[in-house]
Amino acid sequence: MAAPETASPAASPARSVHAALLSAQVFFGVFHVVAKAVLAHMEPLALAAVRVAIAAPVMVWIAWRHDRFVPERRDLPRLALLGGLGVFANQIFFIEGLRHTTAINASILMPSLPVFAVAAGALLGVEKVGARRVLGIALSVAGALVLVNPMRFSGDGRAALGNGLILLNCCCYAVFLVLQRPLLRRIPWRTVIAGAFVFGGAGVLTVSAPALARLQPGALPASAWWGVAYIVVFATVLAYAINTWAVRRSSPSLVAAYGTLQPLVAAVLAAAFLGEHFGWAEGLGFALILAGLWQVSARPVSASEGV
Repeated sequence: MAAPETASPAASPARSVHAALLSAQVFFGVFHVVAKAVLAHMEPLALAAVRVAIAAPVMVWIAWRHDRFVPERRDLPRLALLGGLGVFANQIFFIEGLRHTTAINASILMPSLPVFAVAAGALLGVEKVGARRVLGIALSVAGALVLVNPMRFSGDGRAALGNGLILLNCCCYAVFLVLQRPLLRRIPWRTVIAGAFVFGGAGVLTVSAPALARLQPGALPASAWWGVAYIVVFATVLAYAINTWAVRRSSPSLVAAYGTLQPLVAAVLAAAFLGEHFGWAEGLGFALILAGLWQVSARPVSASEGV
């Protein structure tokens, strides 16, 4: 059984961490476009089931091939909790939330993720919260809100359930990022994310079983399967792995703050493929997000380090 790698985060994360997190946000940003096309041919819960049914075995194979590490019995409940938060609740709440609210509302609510991450990190004693970190999160969230224009938010009572589920999705994923940090001190990061997907994926498959049973694979066009392949490889295996790797080498709040780049990715895609305008508001949002990320990444991250 291999021992987990030991590495403590530097005071300022390496360029490779920022480059990897940027890649993950591109993968997640494109996911929303690809998923919309795939969902024209299959039910949302069926897509979630296919996503975890393929991704979980792949992650387990990669983890065993590289780590050869078997978690101790005391760590299994913690891996199950990570799976419940970051895989099961994250995916189910997001999919069900979109069913009951608008895509605009969801895009406006998603920047709450780093706020939840900072609060969870402070409450659980994983990260100290200093003025620079709070300022950085505020700038990043402000930049994301400039991009999505919160004035378009719909307070329609019919969307209240969906809005609440999207917020729960953000909260669960934020706590997932934070709770990874202590576990990553003794378990290799590949094994952590693989274990989370085994437990969380089992939950997704359980609630998605009826939708999966109704799926007719032969009736799906090739384009839908190419979309599923993208979602599994890039928006699941790679994106989740990158975020876990980055949490180990930086901080949960920095990883969460990078999520504010997703509206920018959407804006760039819309400008490139839909002919939409990329103007001064998008430029201002981008500048605010960059300033926020710089503030968040400029300090040490563990609870034992100063801020």
